[in-house]
Amino acid sequence: MRIGLLGTGPWARMVHAPALSGHGELEFAGVWGRRADAAKELAGGHGTRAYDDVEALLAEVDAVAVALPPDVQADLAVRAARAGCHLLLDKPLAATVPQGRAVVEAAREAQVASVVFFTTRFQTGPEAWIASQAGQGGWFTARAQWLGAVFTGDSPFADSPWRREKGALWDVGPHALSVLLPVLGDVRRVSAAAHGPGDTVHVVLDHAGGASSTLTLSLTAPPAAAGAAVELRGTAGVTTLPESSEEAVASFARAADALLTAARTGRPHPCDAAFGLRVTEILAAAESLLAR
Repeated sequence: MRIGLLGTGPWARMVHAPALSGHGELEFAGVWGRRADAAKELAGGHGTRAYDDVEALLAEVDAVAVALPPDVQADLAVRAARAGCHLLLDKPLAATVPQGRAVVEAAREAQVASVVFFTTRFQTGPEAWIASQAGQGGWFTARAQWLGAVFTGDSPFADSPWRREKGALWDVGPHALSVLLPVLGDVRRVSAAAHGPGDTVHVVLDHAGGASSTLTLSLTAPPAAAGAAVELRGTAGVTTLPESSEEAVASFARAADALLTAARTGRPHPCDAAFGLRVTEILAAAESLLAR
């Protein structure tokens, strides 16, 4: 499968390009970016071609991986799907529900496969734990904390305009939801949402399976307090999401494997664009409560 990369930022340089160029079943066919000089530099470092025209790239590949802000990603994903390209997307799928819905509809109409890269879902240990807990059932409540120090530490994402605008809810909220939804079921209602220090938000969710969950999300936590944790409590007792030392490049390669499988079989992956849309809908509902 020939795959192109859209985007040249830190995530594209650190994760996408190395994973695509090192994947045994993918031909890394080219890079397009909003800055032509950055695209040339990234492409040159991985022995592939830089494209000045995104439409030219879409016409010559079978799939695209996208490492761009959500509003930019959504528009390009629609164009890529209409060009017949399978979609390896980043979270969040889109910045608004209508944008996310447009991606899903375009993928469905073009009959292309889609996978959204929720990092934790493609880490070996956490993925197995999620599957096990989903099969267990009987969960009463859950607590998820995703605390980053993006704006207070030396993160390569500190200058990201969309993260400053949308905050932790949209950046790390998708990670928490990607773990909780397959275990506790869909969200029937966002029960509450409140602001904390910095960009911190607290969200309470009512799940279709009868359980409730709380999310604490931040990009402005003190570096010493940063980290992620998920705890489930139910009839089977208490269990926590295992930590993973798996590098993001390896996790992204597994997401690429998932896209290849979905494209070959025609069977949707659990983390497809439709799942990404559902996450977007929940984030938008929480954002609406916070605005009140």
